This record gives sequence, C-alpha cells and structure tokens, in this order.
Amino acid sequence: MENIRKAPAQSIQRQANLNRPGPGKKGRFDLRSLIRNSEMQAALASGLLMLGGWAASWLSAPAFVSIVLYILSYAAGGWLKAKEGVETLIHERDLDVNLLMVAAALGAASIGYWNEGAMLIFIFALSGALESYTTERSKKDISSLMALKPETALRIQDGQMKLVPIGELAIGDLVLVKPGELIPADGIIQKGSSSVNQSSITGESVPADKATGDEVFAGTLNGEGVLYVEVSRSAESTVFAKIVKLVEEAETEVPDSQRFMKRFEAIYARIVVAATLVLIFLAPFVLGWSFGTSFYKAMVFLVVASPCALVSSIMPAMLSVISNRARRGILFKGGAHVENMALTSVVAFDKTGTLTLGTPQVTDFIPADGYDRLELLGICASVEQLSEHPLAKAIVVKAEEEGAMLPSAESVTSLTGWGMEGWVQGRRWRIGKADMLDQADPSGEHAAWLRQRQELNAAGKTVSVILDGERIAGLVALADVIRPQAAAAVKQLQSIGVKVAMLTGDHSLTANAIGSSIGVDYVFADLLPEEKVDHVKRLREQYGHVVMVGDGVNDAPALATATVGMGMGMNGSGTALEVADVVLMNDNIEEIASTITLARRARRIVKQNMVFAVSVILLLMVSNFAAGIALPFGVVGHEGSTILVILNGLRLLR
Repeated sequence: MENIRKAPAQSIQRQANLNRPGPGKKGRFDLRSLIRNSEMQAALASGLLMLGGWAASWLSAPAFVSIVLYILSYAAGGWLKAKEGVETLIHERDLDVNLLMVAAALGAASIGYWNEGAMLIFIFALSGALESYTTERSKKDISSLMALKPETALRIQDGQMKLVPIGELAIGDLVLVKPGELIPADGIIQKGSSSVNQSSITGESVPADKATGDEVFAGTLNGEGVLYVEVSRSAESTVFAKIVKLVEEAETEVPDSQRFMKRFEAIYARIVVAATLVLIFLAPFVLGWSFGTSFYKAMVFLVVASPCALVSSIMPAMLSVISNRARRGILFKGGAHVENMALTSVVAFDKTGTLTLGTPQVTDFIPADGYDRLELLGICASVEQLSEHPLAKAIVVKAEEEGAMLPSAESVTSLTGWGMEGWVQGRRWRIGKADMLDQADPSGEHAAWLRQRQELNAAGKTVSVILDGERIAGLVALADVIRPQAAAAVKQLQSIGVKVAMLTGDHSLTANAIGSSIGVDYVFADLLPEEKVDHVKRLREQYGHVVMVGDGVNDAPALATATVGMGMGMNGSGTALEVADVVLMNDNIEEIASTITLARRARRIVKQNMVFAVSVILLLMVSNFAAGIALPFGVVGHEGSTILVILNGLRLLR
C-alpha cells in the first residue's frame, strides 16, 4: 500500500507543469522567459557591446577599441537578421526588411557613424526578439500539453499488475492510477475516489472530484486517491490524443492581411533600395549636395522608410490571441481564423451535443392509476436494459438513480422501428413510440393520455408509451438536456451584436421548444446534412460571416462551408475536428462570445498599428528632407515605432 501511495518524482514534475500558466490560468508577460529567448540574448549582447564602444570613445580610448566593440555589436545583433535576409534574397529572390536594416547599419558605419549603426542593429534585433517571443509563447501555450502525454500504464490482469505501454491497452482493461500520476487512458472509475486536475483537457484549473462511475480522461492528473479505471477508449481515440493530433496537424495559415503585407514588403523594399541609390548618385547632380551629405541622407532615408513597424503590425497581435485562447482550452489552427472570427455576424449552432449535452434523460415518468411508480419504473428498466438505444439506456439510468428494483425479464425482443417487448412476472410488457395515441379517439378513454402526450411534445420531449398487455400503464418522456451554459452563451453573443441560429435534424416541435427556451434568433429544423450547408450559405449571403459550431460527422459539411468552423473537442467526432478551424477542447460554448470580442480587439489593434506605423514613416521621411534629422533620431523613431506596435499586440496576451 505504501508503494501505491507514493507519488513518483516525474509526477511531481508533471504537477508543476500543470501548475504553470496554461489553460484556464491568467497569462502574463513572462520577463524570465523573454530573457531566455536566444534572440533576446543576442540583442542584449549587441546593446551592451554598443554601450561599451560608446564608453570607449567617451573615455578617449584608442579608436580601434571602440571600433572592435562596435563590430562585435553588429555581429551579435545582426548576424541572424543578415542570414535571414540573404536566404530570402537567394531562395525567393526578394528583398526584405532584414537586408535593408543591415545595409543601412553598414552604410552608417562606412561614413564613420559606428554608434548610430550599432544602435540601429540593437533596436532592430530587440524588436525581432519581441516578435519571436510572441511566436514562441503562442506555440508553447498550444503544444505544452504534449509534455503531459502518458507513456505507460499499470494494467491489472488475472490479479497481477504489469507496467505496459499505452498502445497495448485495450477497451475493457483495468488500470491502477496511483496518487500524483497521469491517468493513462479515457475510462470509467470502477473503484476509488480522488480529485483530478483536468486543466490539460478542459481548461479548468480547479480539480474535479471523481468517484466510482465517473469518467476520467487520459493526460489528466490524479490527486491524492487511488483509482481503478476501466479503459473505455483506445489510445488513439482518447480526448488527449485528439488534442495532440490537432497540434501536430495544425494548419499554418496566416491572415489575408499578413499575406498582403508579405507581398507589399517585397515590392516596397525594392522601391526603397532604388530610391536610396537615386539619392546617393543623383542628388549631388540634381540638388547640388555633396556626396557625403547625399550618402548620409540616403542612409537616414533607408532607415526611416523601411517598413519594419508596418510588417510587425499584424502577426504579434494574431499570435497573442491564439496564445490567449489556448490557455482557455480553445485551439486556433492559424492566424487567418482569428481575422475571420473578428468579422462574425452570425453564430450557427448544431443542437444535439452542442447546445444540448447529447445524452437523453428521463424528464417525466407518469404511471396510470393503480400502478406503483417505482415498481413500474423497475419493470420498464428490466425490459429496456438489453437495448443499446439511447432512450432505453436513459430509462435504465433513471431506475438506478431512484433505486428501483429490476425484476427478471424473459423473452425480451426488439420491435424494429417501435421499441422493446418482454415478459415480466408472467405479463407481456411493451415500451415504445407513443404514435399509437394519434389514432385514439380524442373523446375516448385515451383522451387524457393524448393530451398529456401533446403537452410533453410541445415542450420538446420525446414520449414513449408503456403497455401492460393492451392497456396503457403510463407514459415516459425523455429529452436531450440543454447545456447549463447554453442560454447564457446565446445571450452573450446577442449582447455583442451577433445573431444566433440553430440548425438541427430534429423535428421542428422539439427544435422550436429548445430554441425558444435558450433565446436563439432563428431555428431551422428537420435538416439533412446537405440542408444545413444550404442554410449556412444563405446566412453568409444575408449577413456575411458565419461561425458554425458542431460536433458530429453530419456537421462536417456545414463546418467546412462556414467562414469559421468550430468543433466541440470533448466528444466531437474525428471528422468534425479535422474540418474545424477552431476547436473548443472544453466544450464551453460560453467562451465563443469572448473569443469573438478578443478577435475584434485584435483587428482594431492591427488597424491602430498600421495607421501609427505609416504615420511615423511619413513623418520621418518628410523630416529627413525638410529638417535634416540626424541618423540617431531616425533610428530611434523608426525602430521605436516597431517596438511599440509589437508591445501593443502583446497586450492581447492578458
């Protein structure tokens, strides 16, 4: 028992991993992580060497000392950027900002402005390090879950415990999970109770109490109790495996605005180089400047006209949103979907498994006069317990919850398309569709049952009739329970100006009842998968941008047709998750409104950044020719604006 209670060292490390800022935990600007970034270290080294060169000059040290320090500063901060620029020139035959900045720094050095050139390299490297930090932060928040992937399990077989690879587990195997260990597979607790940290799956940082009969997920962390878990899914089908697959296969899409900026950068860089060469070689003849003056102004122009800030206006903001949402259990497959999410006008929900929990429950059990309710419930469960139909399972669960005794049933058979039949205590019992009441005489003995059935149907419930021989013994009503947060999620979306529609294959009576109870704007019922696609297309034509939220294989075509497809990650089908652009790993639909709001904020920040960047470039270019600003001011103004737009985007990490 002592061995079972002892948590291994690796479990302690995994606990530490789960306690780090991650899904469901507040993010913050991590200075320690930023300093560990290799590009930031190179930038800081460049800055220190630049200060050393300046100090050597100020202290009247031999000229070669300061020059050597400046050269080292250039190398430390500019090597990676020069390499990237040369690779772009060779492989893509394009000029980029990296090459422009290195050229400007070398040009400044060539006319004796070593300190200004080093300052340019340092600030340019600093802004690049900030952008790299944003990218790394985003990737880390999405893929940190990979480190929590369980590798082995303690399987109990024939009374013996054996450590086996996860891949060897089969459905039905019993595994022992010690305190502090990762749960190796999705399954049902057969024995034991504990608190389980599910933040790696659901995004919720508060551990969930689990006991016998509860479901647990692979990759979540067991607390202080010992759990015996029966495996319910194969290793490749677990919720955790879905997350890993999504991370590994995530698309590398970038926003349309970023693609445009990439094309613009290449063209603009050529124009800047051409204008710089014109200034150097033609200005002395046309404007009468000396070659030194022309070259100096050309170098200032090369610095201030470069589109560093403009290029950095978009991706830091988009990546910050991706990182922010990943901590809340929402996985974006690329920055393009953040941009599209910001334009959302309508959110269309599938019903079953999305707005509802997807598992029917008994809501009403109405016995006829002369029948004991608990006894009748036990008889129904006895007949239904061999059926795999979800409605039959719901009746059995209801009987177990209420503690009804289940008498033995004989000659149980399925009545295809209707229900179940069996013999209990020498009497014939049938439970199935209540359609037979439609043919009943409205004024006869079945009139009261007919009215009750109509009332239950109007409330969106599925009604089954219980027959004792040919006599009606009662009615049982079942409904797919609405998610607790569904109404709040709909209200939040409407509060930010988004219309809400529900698309379902369920019949209109049930759909309208559910739609009315949660307050959606539009209900479209009795839909086949292709009809869902048609409605998504119509909504796009009418409103512009549509987010479709679904979980099933039948939702995949609609998910693909929508502007943004959003899949339910906990119990969603593999097809739906592959097609989806965004995945709600915690199935918390209340996060949709806040995600749209954050995406809209990112779009506003991108616009702010671009306006600011263009304004600074124009101001510095005019100042260069009208007022003759010094190169240091050009460097600080241009690179300072780049850092500001990156920091503006990083605000979205919070």
